[in-house]
Amino acid sequence: MPSKVRIALDAMGGDVGPAVVIPGAAISLGRHRDSEFLLVGDRARIEPELDKHPKLKAVSRIIHTDVAVSMEDKPSQALRRGRKTSSMWLAIDAVKKGEADVAISAGNTGALMAMARFHLRTLPGIDRPAISAIWPTRRGESVVLDLGATLGGDAHHLVSMAVMGAAKASVLFNKTRPTVGLLNIGAEEIKGHEEIREASEILRARNLPELDYIGFVEGDGIGKGLADVIVTEGFSGNIALKAAEGTARQMAELLRNEMQRSWLSKLGYLFARSAFQALRDKMDPNKSNGGVLLGLNGVVVKSHGGTNAEGFAYAIDVGYEMAHYDLLNKINQMLNREGGALSSVQAAQEAVS
Repeated sequence: MPSKVRIALDAMGGDVGPAVVIPGAAISLGRHRDSEFLLVGDRARIEPELDKHPKLKAVSRIIHTDVAVSMEDKPSQALRRGRKTSSMWLAIDAVKKGEADVAISAGNTGALMAMARFHLRTLPGIDRPAISAIWPTRRGESVVLDLGATLGGDAHHLVSMAVMGAAKASVLFNKTRPTVGLLNIGAEEIKGHEEIREASEILRARNLPELDYIGFVEGDGIGKGLADVIVTEGFSGNIALKAAEGTARQMAELLRNEMQRSWLSKLGYLFARSAFQALRDKMDPNKSNGGVLLGLNGVVVKSHGGTNAEGFAYAIDVGYEMAHYDLLNKINQMLNREGGALSSVQAAQEAVS
């Protein structure tokens, strides 16, 4: 564990920029006193916000740039215009140079993935990175990936995500052998695309010591918390995430409207206010903010672009945990244990093909 966790923040990322990033960093610092910050962006916009938080200012350094990646930029445009000059690139570059342990941005997701992959490269044995996030469930929390980094994926990609997701779960949940399930349209072994069935066969055949594979999990199994890690390719994962977030907001709005329909419902709300508050907290997307880009040779975290300061603080907390407990080394150990988990998987893939 590092004595200090050095965190590089893309201060210009997201819908608001420094007005959310700086107070979010101050909130996270209150929870993690051993943090240090590199604030990357326009000094003229950062300093007025930083002056409001003396404790944060004392452990922060500004890297100035007035170039920011737009939320509308395509990944290719962001690479062309913002390479080596933008706040997003320079935050990632700090990780590349060893000046920071983790980079965090609320900016353009596609641009962040493209820049991080281009600059940091992927780990040995990993073809493509994945976005992983914490998903609140009835049993607690689960790690879900991929939530939209790349579309599609063969059996090897799904198995590599299972290994990386298990590494993250072991760090966050303190479990030596997290349970892992593959998201599918049914729990039966005959269902799903060929790639999913093949990945399932490999995971069962290998019985990897890093994880406990439990089989297929249907969509409703995510919320039930049937596994510590749920693995899917980016297309279905992103749809599942957006559907769940939309449903949570819809339920909150419907509940709020019902509570205001009559004086009896308002009275009932007063008696059950603490329960409703607890439900609201569990359904708050800000408290699950912070998607880790797994598979890169460095730790990068993506925050929601429209989050508030408290939500951005949660994304920083995720980055802190990943760096503090050395997630990158944990993944490398899992990938290389017993001659290499993924090389063994590739051999198994050839055997079942």
